[in-house]
Amino acid sequence: MAHLEIAHEWIEVDILQGETKTQEFLTKNPNGKIPVLELTSGKSLSESNAILNYLAHGTNYLPDEPWERAHVLKWQFFEQYSHEPYIAVARFIAKYLGLPEERRAEFEGKKEGGTKALAVMERQLSETEFLVNGTLTIADISLYAYTHVAHEGGFDLSTFPAVGAWLRRVASHPRHITMSQAAA
Repeated sequence: MAHLEIAHEWIEVDILQGETKTQEFLTKNPNGKIPVLELTSGKSLSESNAILNYLAHGTNYLPDEPWERAHVLKWQFFEQYSHEPYIAVARFIAKYLGLPEERRAEFEGKKEGGTKALAVMERQLSETEFLVNGTLTIADISLYAYTHVAHEGGFDLSTFPAVGAWLRRVASHPRHITMSQAAA
């Protein structure tokens, strides 16, 4: 929304305190997860990539050309099935749960898949500045979210120099804001 300069209100929801399990929240997203985009019409849309596609429609962040759009979707599916289940879950276990001993094996089990995902990104980003067509798209925004904090899940990003350079390119965009800036 910052990239598109869309006025909005950021509402913090504490998942650890069960705020996504309240009846009020479940009417917005029956799956009880964040994020949720609430429109002024009263409609709600959940799932981060669905929200990004909705907001990016008709902008440079989502190409109209079918082949390029398919590649944006390819990277968003990659984010959901080959990246997030490893990197985000390892980060959650380590950062938010404090790496409890009963979850250590699960945490360690996430390393192989997360490292493989980062290696796939490294190969692509060794050849191109951004994931699709050499320009920033919602594919980059999708994957930036958990990649830039992958170290909090125990992933050593210094072994992926092209990913590191890409992270810096995404963060240097003039409209890029951090989560703490978004919440302010």
